[in-house]
Amino acid sequence: MTPTGDLEALRSLRESRDTLKKEIAKVIVGQEQTINELLISLLARGHCLLIGVPGLAKTLLISTLAKVLELKFNRIQFTPDLMPSDITGMEIAEEDRATGRRAFKFVRGPVFANIVLADEVNRTPPKTQAALLQAMQEHEVSAAGETYKLDEPFFVLATQNPIEQEGTYPLPEAQLDRFMFNLWMDYPSEAEEATIVKNTTSAAEAQVSKVLSGQDIIALQSLVRRVPVADNVVEYAVALVRRTRPVAADAPQFIKDYVSWGCGPRASQYLILGAKTRAALEGRPTPEIEDVRAVTLPVLRHRLVMNFNAEADGVKVPELIKRLLQA
Repeated sequence: MTPTGDLEALRSLRESRDTLKKEIAKVIVGQEQTINELLISLLARGHCLLIGVPGLAKTLLISTLAKVLELKFNRIQFTPDLMPSDITGMEIAEEDRATGRRAFKFVRGPVFANIVLADEVNRTPPKTQAALLQAMQEHEVSAAGETYKLDEPFFVLATQNPIEQEGTYPLPEAQLDRFMFNLWMDYPSEAEEATIVKNTTSAAEAQVSKVLSGQDIIALQSLVRRVPVADNVVEYAVALVRRTRPVAADAPQFIKDYVSWGCGPRASQYLILGAKTRAALEGRPTPEIEDVRAVTLPVLRHRLVMNFNAEADGVKVPELIKRLLQA
């Protein structure tokens, strides 16, 4: 596409974003920031880890997003007895009635969808978690020596309940790093909660219209990759990430005091991808430093490994990131 065509596509994307948000608002009350960040992650070809207490409409939000985008949606409830084949699929023996011969046939699992909701991903053992994470990284599934490509676009949203930690298998840092964003869903305001109660206890049922197709999403993902970035914006993102590492010479003292391990290069990549997508969704041809700052919290939140001092002093990751941005 020509630069002029790209600029037209960016203007069209902004209009599509506004229409998407209006359609989602028919079902979901509030949560505007979470919706924005989900759209950024989807168009940047990233995946999200969503954390929130039960009853905040996490599943409803994702299924609504799939409807307005005309994408196939599957929900997988993660449990301690879930096996890798329950996610990816398995080979079964099938008999040909005409010849009487038996042959193996691969039956696709629920991961073969455009949007996959991995509900309570920390409730299942590491082996099963790894099967999902391979699909996230490679966009393919291996079974019985064969490789099966997943449908594009492919977007995984994994949820965790922050309250119940008994009987869970926390995701290792290396696996957490595969998620572009870590989003926290907060309680609705009093007015929003009153609206939710009115809407969900009446007979009326909201109907949403389709705004974009799967092919549109793939085209927009390519458009985001073509968005140019100024060198000073890249340098800012890289410098920000490098300052999260206690071993760095220019790391602030509070980082050296409270952080065991800082963020790797993938954080710098996602800061720039997030900034590019945020600018594109607003119809702007190139991101600014403010776009990098806007996505810093969801990108870095799950990548900083805190030490014992932080736990003893009650220092939380969001607080450190805020201090880092101020510094």
